[in-house]
Amino acid sequence: MSKKQLIIETSSVVISIILIAAAFLFKHLEGETWYVILLFGLSFAIGGFAKAKEGVLATINNKSLNVEILMILAALGAFFVGNYSEGAILILIFSISGVLESYATSKSEKELTSLLKLAPKTAILYNDGDEKEVEIENLNIGDQVIVKVGQQMPVDGVIIKGSTSLDQSPITGEFVPVEKNIDDEVFAGSINLEQTVIVKTTKNPKESVVQKIIDFVEEAQNNKTDSQSLIDKIEKYYVYFVILFAAAFMIFPPIFNWLPASEAFRRGIVVLVVGSPCALVASITPAMLASLSNAARKRILIKGGKKLEDMIGIKSVVFDKTGTITTGVPKVVEIETISGFDIEEVKRVVYSIEKQSNHPLAKSVVSHLKDMEEISDIETHEVSGRGMEANYKNDSWKIGRFDAHATEHCSRKLKSAMSKGHSIVNIIKNDEIIGYIALSDTMRDHVNDVMKALLKLNITPVLLTGDHEDTAKMIAAEAGIEHYEANCMPEDKVTRVKQLQKDFGKVLMVGDGINDAPALASADVGVAMGGGTDVSLETADIVFMNNNIENLPKTIELARRMRSITIQNIIFSVSVILLLMVTNVFGLIELPLGVVAHEGSTILVILNSLRLLFK
Repeated sequence: MSKKQLIIETSSVVISIILIAAAFLFKHLEGETWYVILLFGLSFAIGGFAKAKEGVLATINNKSLNVEILMILAALGAFFVGNYSEGAILILIFSISGVLESYATSKSEKELTSLLKLAPKTAILYNDGDEKEVEIENLNIGDQVIVKVGQQMPVDGVIIKGSTSLDQSPITGEFVPVEKNIDDEVFAGSINLEQTVIVKTTKNPKESVVQKIIDFVEEAQNNKTDSQSLIDKIEKYYVYFVILFAAAFMIFPPIFNWLPASEAFRRGIVVLVVGSPCALVASITPAMLASLSNAARKRILIKGGKKLEDMIGIKSVVFDKTGTITTGVPKVVEIETISGFDIEEVKRVVYSIEKQSNHPLAKSVVSHLKDMEEISDIETHEVSGRGMEANYKNDSWKIGRFDAHATEHCSRKLKSAMSKGHSIVNIIKNDEIIGYIALSDTMRDHVNDVMKALLKLNITPVLLTGDHEDTAKMIAAEAGIEHYEANCMPEDKVTRVKQLQKDFGKVLMVGDGINDAPALASADVGVAMGGGTDVSLETADIVFMNNNIENLPKTIELARRMRSITIQNIIFSVSVILLLMVTNVFGLIELPLGVVAHEGSTILVILNSLRLLFK
């Protein structure tokens, strides 16, 4: 829903109100003259044009009637029996409800797209000192672009020259500048704050984080909830039922002398008005859109109302440790080797091997050993989920979570480090542990509050981590998590998630969106603490763009509020329809009252849904 469309719809409603007001004024002064009828007719045509067009196009595309067509028929019927004002008011109120729903759609789109500032359309291509402005779509992987102070990063890439600080708030929502140096990754849309840098393009611009967010937003807007799909099916058949029921009311009572033909026709028109499922149809979509808008304002990107609805009934939440309940920025605490090995030489080998890995622990080790001299003639190989292997001077080296023999002295030191909650990276030479690297991670703010909130919601938190037992136990205790499992490989997490689904019911998985991708996909709902990384956007159903773990209970409560309000809406709308239909059967309701009661209920339902925009 564009701003222009919303303005046109709103303007049509305003003009319709003015025309109706003028018609009532002249009717009061001079009676129901031809120009009074014309004013009501113009109000009907202008106010109902947008909905009529929407209904006709939907009927053609879906090859079935819909609620818009039903309302147009009801209004035309009112005009036919001489109730010109009632027909015009019917369309006016129907149009007002349409504008409110369009407002919810527009608000949702605005909040979702405000999660980012789009990357520029052009970039400065840098080639051996020459600078040339080009369209971003013409850039290729490997191209170098120069980004000056104040400019946005045009591509996803790595810095190959210079250092600066970036405002990544368009991507992550975090307004604190982030320091970026050579070999650091940068995202399109980030703003360069300090110095000119040269960035090497590592990803096709069409596959950048920004573009994935745009695709994500489009999917969110088009992804219907199960409840919406059910209402759509009901609407399809219910419209025909109302039309047939109205036709039967017009035909059979006069045949059997139950009612005069004129009265039967009038009541048939009332059936078209009060039997229309306007409020029922509007019970869910505005609530879903308002909820998505509310979440987006909190930097929570949800892949459609269905994903939010899936959070209702969650019984267990599985947490990864690194980057989820901890900050994900481990620091090296100590590097130890057993006697007989040159610690400086070991550090050089470790630095040279770990520099070939993109794993967060490896990056922390490299950062800690940044002053070491790199060995150039070393062959490395990465083993997924375990670490790095290398051959150097006819020796086999392994850095990571590999099993190997350790001396008694080394084992004692390892156990001591693990008992302190440190993450351990083994240093293995020729299948013998000759030392280790101990790293420590820091807990995210508000983790304890989140666990307490989940328990209050009758949801069981579970920690699954690849760390050793001592580390997992200490982290779980600090976070306030009773259930935990250590030494979990990525495939183990998938197995554990499936087991929790059998033991508890619906499971939500919170991870970093990279190593946890299989488990995120296996869970009923996957939530990524990815800060906008492309893997997290592809894998997860929900992404916390600002990495705030406290978003989790907020999102669950939002899902429950959405369900509560939609149930309220459905019960209210169905009750109003039944009440109006029954009273019409006994001739206890006139068309004007039916119009106000029916369309008023639609507006009330939408206004009730719009409460989800707040809190």
